[in-house]
Amino acid sequence: VITSVTRDDLGDGGSGHYANVVRKLRQHRPSVKIELLTPDFKGSDKALTAVLDSSPDIFAHNIETVPRLYRHIRPGADYRRSLGLLNQAKRQSPNIITKSGIMLGLGEKEEETGTVLKDLAAAGCDMLTIGQYLSPSIAHAPVGRYITSEEFSFLREQALASGFKRVAAGSLVRSSYKAGVFFEEIS
Repeated sequence: VITSVTRDDLGDGGSGHYANVVRKLRQHRPSVKIELLTPDFKGSDKALTAVLDSSPDIFAHNIETVPRLYRHIRPGADYRRSLGLLNQAKRQSPNIITKSGIMLGLGEKEEETGTVLKDLAAAGCDMLTIGQYLSPSIAHAPVGRYITSEEFSFLREQALASGFKRVAAGSLVRSSYKAGVFFEEIS
């Protein structure tokens, strides 16, 4: 899994770096499986095309939270833009595996989470990770509540019923959780 922080300081949002890394890896190890977890590139079609043209196996972009919490949790990001990025990746490269992730425990409501699952499935997202938000410091949003294992199981089933091919859901699940296993199962 190759990822980075958001690189709005770069003209291409870092897409050129992603593409170059994939190409170099393919030169040295053609059979290596590559998952890219990218920022939204501010919605740039050119940046997305550069990344997809490098032929990663999995294109991932995390939705992170429900739309109502975006302004507070993801300032500068846009829920619809993130959905559009995943949808455009699938339309541009229909055979690519697309993936996203959401963290729970920030104050979202059950119906809001259900809407996000449906939105991601409608965008053509193949795989999903659902995890517990843990505040990295006192400067970050506090944990609103801890999600039970039963709730995670319910959400996993709900996501599979919505059309996802693979879903990992649990308190310790993160974006890269069992990435290799998931890839082998879905390929």
